[in-house]
Amino acid sequence: MTSTAHPECPVLLDLLLAADEPAALRLTGRLLASGATPEDVLLRLIAPVQARIGELWADDSLSAADEHVASYISERIVLSCAGTQRPAERSERLVIACADGEWHTLPSRLLAEYLRLRGYPVTFLGASVPAAHLTSYLQKHEPAAVLVSVSLPVRLPSARRSVLAARHAGVPVLVGGRGFGRTDRWAHRLGADAWAADAVSAAAILETWPPPAAPDGGSALGNLADEEYARLVTETPGLVLTALSVLERWFPPMRGYTGRQREATADDLNHIAAFLAAAVYVDDESLFADFVSWLAGILAARKVPAAGVDLVLEHLQKTLDGRPRTARILTAGRTALQAHSPS
Repeated sequence: MTSTAHPECPVLLDLLLAADEPAALRLTGRLLASGATPEDVLLRLIAPVQARIGELWADDSLSAADEHVASYISERIVLSCAGTQRPAERSERLVIACADGEWHTLPSRLLAEYLRLRGYPVTFLGASVPAAHLTSYLQKHEPAAVLVSVSLPVRLPSARRSVLAARHAGVPVLVGGRGFGRTDRWAHRLGADAWAADAVSAAAILETWPPPAAPDGGSALGNLADEEYARLVTETPGLVLTALSVLERWFPPMRGYTGRQREATADDLNHIAAFLAAAVYVDDESLFADFVSWLAGILAARKVPAAGVDLVLEHLQKTLDGRPRTARILTAGRTALQAHSPS
């Protein structure tokens, strides 16, 4: 997002880890009063510190509750940057929304404040906006663009519904967030008008808005015609139950699990099924392989052997036999998992 992190990042990180909201707000207030720009606070301070918070959760140094507290304080800091500058207002009104089911609002709120600082009148619709509600809002207010954010690839199907909602309202759509990956390929398959890697890129794209319309409407999801995705979504509850049964029979550590550990295992199985479905949706095995690698790292930090994940993937391969794309994606996941297995 930006070239160098702010030198006060370690200080803010310590304050977030201590849940010291007043001190965190005083720190950023002092920086702004002494000449730091709001853009610096948003992009060189909050963004890298939040990325570090995510890393600490991933290596089991931070609980989910601690992460949520840190995000809440960071959102308060983002809001404190609002109104610190009043640039000449542009005419192009923007609407920013998280796709249905997406509850991580900090990235899109940060984007909203960054674009306001650049003079755009921005309406932030917040978390988990249903597609039907998005359509009616866009039809009523007719903004120049709607910006849709997802933080996890499992939200790509709902992001597609947001894209269709924008098209129905006649409003061009710019998408972004970590859920869209590191390139524009998934945004293109979903039919978005444009994709931005970060807030700075989004602002640059909006300078020449709107982009030329794609001649075919932009969507490239012909793979959905085979119904592998639809069948997978329908079958997910049963797949999770049978996978849990496989682990109980063949994964010895499960026999000593507490109730909380069993709940966490069921959550992991739901995540495996959801990321598999998302990979089938966009027909990209790298989505699932990246998730499996990430999950193996998360489990290793919590001293859970990756062998259980391979048992689950093997079970899914046998159960979902006869579905070429699903089989290819599961194979890619097992290959990625091997990199985390003891030699």
